Formats: sequence, C-alpha cells, structure tokens
Amino acid sequence: MAHAFRTGDDGRLLYPEQVFSAGKKSGKTTFAALHCLTVVLLFGGSYAEGVALANDLEQAQGRVFEQVKRIVQCSPLLRAEAKITADVISFPVIGATICAIASDYAGAAGGNQCIACFDELWGYTSERAHRLWDEMVPPPTRKIACRLTTTYAGFASESTLLEALYKRGCALPLIGPDLYAGDGLLMFWTHEPIAPWQTADWIEQMRRSLRPNQFLRMIENRWVTSESSFIDLSKWDACVDAIASPAAADKRLAIYVGVDASVKRDSTAIVATAWDRATKKVRLVWHRIYQPSPDDPLDFEQTVEATLLDLHKRFHVRKVLYDPYQMHAVAQRLSRARVRMEEYPQTVSNLTEASQNLYELIDGRNLVVYPNDAIRLAVSRAVAVETTRGWRIAKDKQSHKIDVVVALAMAALAALRSGADDYYASLRWVTEDPPARDDVIDLTRKSGWLHPDILAGRW
Repeated sequence: MAHAFRTGDDGRLLYPEQVFSAGKKSGKTTFAALHCLTVVLLFGGSYAEGVALANDLEQAQGRVFEQVKRIVQCSPLLRAEAKITADVISFPVIGATICAIASDYAGAAGGNQCIACFDELWGYTSERAHRLWDEMVPPPTRKIACRLTTTYAGFASESTLLEALYKRGCALPLIGPDLYAGDGLLMFWTHEPIAPWQTADWIEQMRRSLRPNQFLRMIENRWVTSESSFIDLSKWDACVDAIASPAAADKRLAIYVGVDASVKRDSTAIVATAWDRATKKVRLVWHRIYQPSPDDPLDFEQTVEATLLDLHKRFHVRKVLYDPYQMHAVAQRLSRARVRMEEYPQTVSNLTEASQNLYELIDGRNLVVYPNDAIRLAVSRAVAVETTRGWRIAKDKQSHKIDVVVALAMAALAALRSGADDYYASLRWVTEDPPARDDVIDLTRKSGWLHPDILAGRW
C-alpha cells in the first residue's frame, strides 16, 4: 500500500495497474474493499466513481461490493454520510458513488471511474470478459485512477487475461517480498499464507479436502493445467467391499440406472446403483460394458434395449438416466414397455453436476462398490477437466475408455437424489409432539416435498 498511491511529477499514479494475488482466505476481498473506499473518498475528488466487477451481477454484489457496504455500515462517520441501495453506495456530500456491475462491456462503456475492482480474474475467459476488461481501463481524465485485480492463480492457457498480466508483472523488478513494480504495474503475488487464520492445521485440512491441482491453485496460488486425475485410486479402493458382488435379481430392490452409449468407437456402459437406507450410502448393484467397433457397430435394440428390459424384469427400476442424442428411439420403446426413462443430456452443466457428486461420494466413502478390474482401470484413466462452471470427468487419451465412470456418475446422482426424497417421504410425525412450524417449512423448502399433514391443512 505504500507504493499503491505514489505519484509522479505530473500528479498521476505511477502504477495505475495494480494486482493483489494470494491464496484462498487471504483477505483479498477486504483488501479490495478498503482500497476502493480509500481511492473514492480520499483521492478521487468530487464525483469520484468506484466500480466492483465480477463474472456476474450476483457475484459482484456479493463479494467486494458487499464488503464495502459492511465497512460503511459499521463506521458511524461513513454511515451518516452514505446512502445504500442494492447495488449503489452514494456519498451525496462529495457526489461520490461505488457501484456493482455485471460482466457487461457495453453497459460499462464510457465510464469515468477512479477505481475498477476486478474480483477473481482467473474466471474471465470469454471474449465478452476481455472486452469488459478493456472498457475499464483507467481514464486519462483523472490523475488518480487505477484498475485493481484481486485473485488467486488460474489455469495455464485458459485464464489468458490473468496469465498475461502475471507474466508482465514477473518480468518487472522485485522491490519487496513478492512485490513487483514498473511500467505502470504494481503486482503482489505470493505463494505463502499471509493471514493469521491460515494456520498450518488449516492448510493441511485443505490439502486433504482438495484435489492436488486445486490445492496448488487455490491455497498455494500456483498456476496449474485444467486437467488432473479424477480421484486418487487409494480413495476408490477404500470404497471397495471385498466380499460384495453384482446382484442377480431382487424385485424389492429399487435401482437407478445410468447409460453412457456409443455406436461405433467408445464403449457403451450400463450401471445400476441403489440407495442403502441403513448406511445412507450409494451402492453399486450391477454393471455391463459393451465395446463396439467401426466394423461391428453396436445394435442398440439387441444390446442396450434388451439389457434394460432384462433389468426391468429382475429389479424395481426406479429411473434410467440417458443421453437422448444416441438413445431417443430406444427410450421411446422402453417407455412404452413401462421402463421409467429420464433424459439427462450430457451438457457441460449436467456432466459437472454428476462428476462432482461422484467425486464427493468417493472422497467421503459414501459409495460402496464390488471389486472389478475394468471399472478400476477406467477410474484410473479418468481425469477432471476444470471449467469456469466447475469440473467434469473426461479422458486423457482417445483410446482410454471411461464410459463406465460416466454412467456410474449418472446413476449415483439419481440414487442420491431419490434416496434423499425417500428419506423425507418416510418421515412420520406424531401428533402428541409435533415439530415447530418453522422446522416444517424449512424441511419443505429443502426437500421440495409436502407432508400430507401440510396438504390436509393441519399445519
């Protein structure tokens, strides 16, 4: 901060481009909020403008801007002078404002801000985000004007905006511990914990909780690639029940099926899971893998359709999740045969949801599987591909077959969701000691399920 407000002979900031980068929970958001208030109220002059930006308006309002709002509300002097709305804080005496805006470069055009605060710049990967960055360049009409970036590291060759800024900063002279300055840029980029609450115990807890690449990026603030191993095989092996085996048949057993289908190249996998109410875990019940080839393509009617009909006869199939791209006609015929089919298109958002759910089940040992070398090999070959929306399962090489992992992720998600619904639906409340009304409302919101007593008007 001693360098952030240094000016040249012309009274302008020496470093209008400023970067503060440290690991997760380093106080970056509060730092940005304090910096923003300082620039706007002490150095901005009349009609100063501060802008908090993020990937979307909700994030912009919820981080730096929200922290600015809290500081103002907690300070008697500032609170007395400020007017606060959902996305604007104004100080009428000096005509200053601080506002939150979304990632909209057209709406940001023509701004005259004295500070623009970019939060988590690693997530700015689209052309739209680059244009917003360009629009928020410090204006020449203000002597005290800067663009502040608070973030941790991103993904090499993906977070290109931040990566270019980082490389530019690292080429500058080092003027202090982890502090680079020159050519209009002031950059603090550290790999060390800088906050007192980032204790050694907390760091070790994060090391155990996060995947290796995420730990390096989020805690040690180091650049990583977007791909990493999906799961440590030791965690998968911890979920294996050595004495378990695929179930043969049980019409009383409710199962949830995931299908990842391919006609010619990739394998086709069908995986059945169940929700174990006693242990509150997802259990692998049965699976099958078919390997087609260009010369011998898969006959969906003779394989996939027949297999699902057979499962329908042997078990109580509650739901079959499938991608309609390959299985539209098959799904129609199975639906007429009273098999409960549910479309689950393999979009980025759907794959992200299923992938993260499967990882959490394995990591928390809430998945029980029987020993199988083919599934274990597929798990070892699966990688996690990071995106701005999260991460999803993918394969490192085209020849690697991981379809059974994708099908397992789909089936496990269906089992977990339905298992939670079954849990709420099985609750029985006695009239002698009914729960509080707020507890009933809270349960209803979480489960999306209405207890019969609510429908009957007894609550």
